[in-house]
Amino acid sequence: METAFVVAGAAVAAVLLLLAAAFLFWRYYWFWRNPPRTTPRGDHFVSPADGTVVYVKRAAGHEPIISCKQGKAVSINDIAREDLGQGKIIIGIFMSPFGVHYNRVPIAGRLDWSKEHPAEGKNLHMGSMHWRCMLQRFPIYANSPHVVQNNRRVTRFCGELRGADISCYVVQIGGGSVHGIDVYAESGAALEQGAIFGMIRIGSQVDLIVPDLPGLEIKVAPGERVVAGETILLA
Repeated sequence: METAFVVAGAAVAAVLLLLAAAFLFWRYYWFWRNPPRTTPRGDHFVSPADGTVVYVKRAAGHEPIISCKQGKAVSINDIAREDLGQGKIIIGIFMSPFGVHYNRVPIAGRLDWSKEHPAEGKNLHMGSMHWRCMLQRFPIYANSPHVVQNNRRVTRFCGELRGADISCYVVQIGGGSVHGIDVYAESGAALEQGAIFGMIRIGSQVDLIVPDLPGLEIKVAPGERVVAGETILLA
Protein backbone atom coordinates (compact mmCIF):
# COMPACT_ATOMS: atom_id res chain seq x y z
CA MET A 1 0.00 0.00 0.00
CA GLU A 2 2.79 2.38 0.96
CA THR A 3 4.56 1.70 -2.35
CA ALA A 4 1.35 2.46 -4.26
CA PHE A 5 1.09 5.86 -2.54
CA VAL A 6 4.70 6.64 -3.42
CA VAL A 7 4.14 5.69 -7.06
CA ALA A 8 0.91 7.74 -7.21
CA GLY A 9 2.64 10.73 -5.64
CA ALA A 10 5.51 10.50 -8.11
CA ALA A 11 3.04 10.32 -11.02
CA VAL A 12 1.18 13.40 -9.78
CA ALA A 13 4.47 15.30 -9.34
CA ALA A 14 5.55 14.31 -12.86
CA VAL A 15 2.25 15.52 -14.34
CA LEU A 16 2.48 18.82 -12.45
CA LEU A 17 6.09 19.28 -13.58
CA LEU A 18 5.09 18.55 -17.18
CA LEU A 19 2.23 21.06 -17.02
CA ALA A 20 4.50 23.71 -15.52
CA ALA A 21 7.10 23.10 -18.25
CA ALA A 22 4.41 23.32 -20.95
CA PHE A 23 3.14 26.61 -19.52
CA LEU A 24 6.62 28.11 -19.36
CA PHE A 25 7.34 26.98 -22.94
CA TRP A 26 4.11 28.60 -24.15
CA ARG A 27 4.46 31.77 -22.08
CA TYR A 28 8.11 32.59 -22.79
CA TYR A 29 8.74 31.03 -26.19
CA TRP A 30 5.69 29.92 -28.19
CA PHE A 31 3.69 33.09 -27.50
CA TRP A 32 6.52 35.32 -28.78
CA ARG A 33 7.25 33.46 -32.01
CA ASN A 34 7.21 35.56 -35.16
CA PRO A 35 7.18 33.40 -38.31
CA PRO A 36 7.97 35.13 -41.63
CA ARG A 37 5.01 36.13 -43.79
CA THR A 38 4.69 36.77 -47.52
CA THR A 39 2.24 39.61 -48.18
CA PRO A 40 0.40 39.66 -51.52
CA ARG A 41 0.73 43.13 -53.02
CA GLY A 42 -2.21 44.87 -54.64
CA ASP A 43 -5.38 46.88 -54.13
CA HIS A 44 -6.72 45.02 -51.15
CA PHE A 45 -6.70 44.83 -47.36
CA VAL A 46 -4.80 42.00 -45.68
CA SER A 47 -5.61 40.62 -42.27
CA PRO A 48 -4.07 42.52 -39.33
CA ALA A 49 -4.17 39.40 -37.13
CA ASP A 50 -3.95 35.62 -37.02
CA GLY A 51 -7.14 33.98 -35.85
CA THR A 52 -10.78 33.15 -36.56
CA VAL A 53 -13.26 35.55 -38.15
CA VAL A 54 -16.06 36.09 -35.62
CA TYR A 55 -18.20 38.62 -37.49
CA VAL A 56 -18.37 40.44 -40.81
CA LYS A 57 -20.84 43.33 -40.99
CA ARG A 58 -21.77 46.25 -43.25
CA ALA A 59 -23.39 49.22 -41.48
CA ALA A 60 -23.22 52.90 -40.67
CA GLY A 61 -21.15 53.70 -37.60
CA HIS A 62 -24.11 54.17 -35.27
CA GLU A 63 -26.20 51.19 -36.41
CA PRO A 64 -26.35 48.02 -34.26
CA ILE A 65 -24.31 45.21 -35.81
CA ILE A 66 -24.30 42.48 -33.16
CA SER A 67 -25.96 41.58 -29.87
CA CYS A 68 -23.20 40.24 -27.65
CA LYS A 69 -24.97 39.38 -24.35
CA GLN A 70 -28.42 39.75 -22.82
CA GLY A 71 -29.63 41.55 -25.95
CA LYS A 72 -27.09 44.40 -25.67
CA ALA A 73 -26.73 45.94 -29.13
CA VAL A 74 -23.26 46.97 -30.24
CA SER A 75 -22.40 49.39 -33.06
CA ILE A 76 -19.17 49.99 -34.96
CA ASN A 77 -18.84 53.29 -33.09
CA ASP A 78 -19.05 51.40 -29.77
CA ILE A 79 -16.19 49.11 -30.82
CA ALA A 80 -13.99 51.91 -32.20
CA ARG A 81 -14.90 54.41 -29.45
CA GLU A 82 -15.07 56.92 -32.29
CA ASP A 83 -17.89 58.46 -34.36
CA LEU A 84 -17.04 56.92 -37.72
CA GLY A 85 -20.08 58.15 -39.64
CA GLN A 86 -21.64 56.35 -42.58
CA GLY A 87 -20.97 53.20 -44.57
CA LYS A 88 -18.40 50.94 -42.90
CA ILE A 89 -17.35 47.30 -43.12
CA ILE A 90 -16.11 45.67 -39.93
CA ILE A 91 -14.36 42.31 -39.67
CA GLY A 92 -13.70 40.90 -36.20
CA ILE A 93 -10.88 38.38 -35.63
CA PHE A 94 -10.44 36.36 -32.44
CA MET A 95 -6.80 35.61 -31.64
CA SER A 96 -6.36 32.30 -29.82
CA PRO A 97 -3.86 32.30 -26.93
CA PHE A 98 -1.93 29.69 -28.94
CA GLY A 99 -1.71 31.77 -32.13
CA VAL A 100 0.79 34.38 -33.30
CA HIS A 101 0.03 37.69 -31.58
CA TYR A 102 1.92 40.21 -33.70
CA ASN A 103 -0.37 42.56 -35.62
CA ARG A 104 0.30 43.70 -39.19
CA VAL A 105 -0.56 46.71 -41.35
CA PRO A 106 -3.65 46.04 -43.53
CA ILE A 107 -2.81 48.55 -46.29
CA ALA A 108 0.38 50.37 -47.28
CA GLY A 109 0.57 54.00 -46.17
CA ARG A 110 1.14 55.83 -42.93
CA LEU A 111 0.02 55.48 -39.36
CA ASP A 112 -2.13 58.57 -38.78
CA TRP A 113 -2.80 58.23 -35.06
CA SER A 114 -3.27 55.69 -32.27
CA LYS A 115 -5.41 56.06 -29.15
CA GLU A 116 -5.77 53.81 -26.12
CA HIS A 117 -9.13 53.52 -24.35
CA PRO A 118 -9.60 52.01 -20.86
CA ALA A 119 -12.10 49.26 -20.10
CA GLU A 120 -15.67 50.30 -19.31
CA GLY A 121 -15.62 48.38 -16.05
CA LYS A 122 -13.26 45.44 -15.66
CA ASN A 123 -11.47 43.61 -18.45
CA LEU A 124 -13.40 40.46 -19.21
CA HIS A 125 -12.02 37.09 -20.28
CA MET A 126 -12.84 35.82 -23.78
CA GLY A 127 -13.54 32.20 -22.86
CA SER A 128 -16.94 32.02 -24.55
CA MET A 129 -15.57 33.27 -27.87
CA HIS A 130 -12.59 30.91 -27.63
CA TRP A 131 -14.78 27.82 -27.20
CA ARG A 132 -17.31 28.94 -29.80
CA CYS A 133 -14.43 29.35 -32.28
CA MET A 134 -13.11 25.88 -31.50
CA LEU A 135 -16.55 24.25 -31.76
CA GLN A 136 -17.75 26.42 -34.67
CA ARG A 137 -20.82 27.54 -32.70
CA PHE A 138 -22.57 30.43 -34.45
CA PRO A 139 -22.85 33.28 -33.86
CA ILE A 140 -19.32 33.12 -32.51
CA TYR A 141 -19.66 36.53 -30.85
CA ALA A 142 -22.60 35.41 -28.61
CA ASN A 143 -22.05 35.87 -24.85
CA SER A 144 -18.96 38.01 -25.50
CA PRO A 145 -19.42 41.44 -23.84
CA HIS A 146 -15.64 42.01 -24.06
CA VAL A 147 -16.30 43.19 -27.63
CA VAL A 148 -17.57 46.50 -26.27
CA GLN A 149 -16.39 46.57 -22.63
CA ASN A 150 -12.67 45.74 -22.58
CA ASN A 151 -9.72 48.09 -22.98
CA ARG A 152 -8.60 48.72 -26.54
CA ARG A 153 -6.25 50.64 -28.79
CA VAL A 154 -7.62 52.18 -31.98
CA THR A 155 -5.10 52.94 -34.75
CA ARG A 156 -5.91 54.80 -37.96
CA PHE A 157 -4.00 54.04 -41.15
CA CYS A 158 -4.13 56.19 -44.30
CA GLY A 159 -3.23 54.84 -47.74
CA GLU A 160 -4.49 54.42 -51.29
CA LEU A 161 -6.89 51.96 -52.89
CA ARG A 162 -7.31 51.97 -56.68
CA GLY A 163 -5.67 55.38 -56.91
CA ALA A 164 -7.91 57.06 -54.31
CA ASP A 165 -7.08 58.07 -50.74
CA ILE A 166 -8.55 55.79 -48.10
CA SER A 167 -8.31 55.35 -44.34
CA CYS A 168 -9.03 52.36 -42.13
CA TYR A 169 -8.98 51.52 -38.44
CA VAL A 170 -7.48 48.59 -36.56
CA VAL A 171 -8.97 48.00 -33.09
CA GLN A 172 -6.85 45.88 -30.73
CA ILE A 173 -9.06 44.60 -27.89
CA GLY A 174 -7.38 43.23 -24.78
CA GLY A 175 -8.54 40.15 -22.88
CA GLY A 176 -8.90 39.58 -19.15
CA SER A 177 -5.28 38.46 -18.75
CA VAL A 178 -3.70 40.97 -21.13
CA HIS A 179 -0.42 42.53 -19.99
CA GLY A 180 -0.39 45.32 -22.57
CA ILE A 181 -1.43 46.46 -26.03
CA ASP A 182 1.56 47.65 -28.03
CA VAL A 183 1.89 49.88 -31.10
CA TYR A 184 5.52 50.17 -32.12
CA ALA A 185 5.25 52.78 -34.90
CA GLU A 186 4.78 56.50 -34.25
CA SER A 187 2.21 58.81 -35.81
CA GLY A 188 3.23 59.76 -39.34
CA ALA A 189 5.39 56.68 -39.86
CA ALA A 190 5.31 55.20 -43.39
CA LEU A 191 4.58 51.48 -43.27
CA GLU A 192 4.48 48.72 -45.86
CA GLN A 193 1.46 46.49 -46.20
CA GLY A 194 1.96 43.45 -43.99
CA ALA A 195 4.61 45.09 -41.77
CA ILE A 196 4.38 44.47 -38.03
CA PHE A 197 3.03 47.52 -36.20
CA GLY A 198 2.16 46.10 -32.77
CA MET A 199 0.89 43.19 -30.70
CA ILE A 200 -1.45 42.25 -27.85
CA ARG A 201 0.17 40.33 -25.02
CA ILE A 202 -2.00 37.24 -24.31
CA GLY A 203 -5.77 36.87 -25.05
CA SER A 204 -7.18 39.27 -27.59
CA GLN A 205 -9.35 40.27 -30.52
CA VAL A 206 -8.54 42.53 -33.47
CA ASP A 207 -11.12 44.30 -35.66
CA LEU A 208 -10.57 45.93 -39.05
CA ILE A 209 -12.90 48.80 -40.03
CA VAL A 210 -12.88 50.21 -43.57
CA PRO A 211 -15.17 52.45 -45.65
CA ASP A 212 -17.88 50.52 -47.49
CA LEU A 213 -16.83 51.61 -50.97
CA PRO A 214 -18.62 50.59 -54.20
CA GLY A 215 -17.08 47.44 -55.61
CA LEU A 216 -15.23 46.52 -52.41
CA GLU A 217 -15.76 42.78 -52.00
CA ILE A 218 -15.58 40.86 -48.72
CA LYS A 219 -13.37 37.78 -49.13
CA VAL A 220 -13.92 36.03 -45.78
CA ALA A 221 -16.81 34.75 -43.66
CA PRO A 222 -17.36 33.99 -39.96
CA GLY A 223 -15.63 30.80 -38.84
CA GLU A 224 -12.77 31.06 -41.35
CA ARG A 225 -9.15 31.10 -40.24
CA VAL A 226 -7.02 34.05 -41.37
CA VAL A 227 -3.28 34.78 -41.30
CA ALA A 228 -1.86 38.21 -40.49
CA GLY A 229 -0.21 39.90 -43.45
CA GLU A 230 -1.22 37.13 -45.86
CA THR A 231 -4.99 36.56 -45.98
CA ILE A 232 -6.87 39.06 -48.17
CA LEU A 233 -9.96 40.26 -46.30
CA LEU A 234 -11.29 42.83 -48.76
CA ALA A 235 -10.55 43.61 -52.42
